[in-house]
Amino acid sequence: MFRNALLLVSRLLLAALFVPSGFQALTHISGTINYFAGLGLPLPSLAAWGTGLFELIAGLLILIGFQTRIVALLLAAFCIVAGFIGHYGQGGDDATLAFLHQQMLMKDVAIAGGFLALAMAGAGAWSADGRDFGISAEVT
Repeated sequence: MFRNALLLVSRLLLAALFVPSGFQALTHISGTINYFAGLGLPLPSLAAWGTGLFELIAGLLILIGFQTRIVALLLAAFCIVAGFIGHYGQGGDDATLAFLHQQMLMKDVAIAGGFLALAMAGAGAWSADGRDFGISAEVT
């Protein structure tokens, strides 16, 4: 029971980052597009919509614990890629800004580690994966 409670709390905490972020990206899409354009990404509009939708949907899937292992692996990769695109080498000559971006990069790496652990452990019994809906779901 303790294991299932910790897995539920882990999913809630990780989802608490991605669901609001995806929602905000989509509801303030012009700002999200401008952010991606400022990073020099090609097709910033497509990147903004894709990122917002991915964060929202993947966050909700983690929250309810559906296809958790797969979604957690995707989010781990997303965190690494987003961290390096958004923070690696950013800040220029401003030492404070460079430090902030370095910390944000390390935060993204740490969150990826949490998602990898969740991918390994699975969602637990208190999840959609842990319930038998006629779909084979491995819960260990």
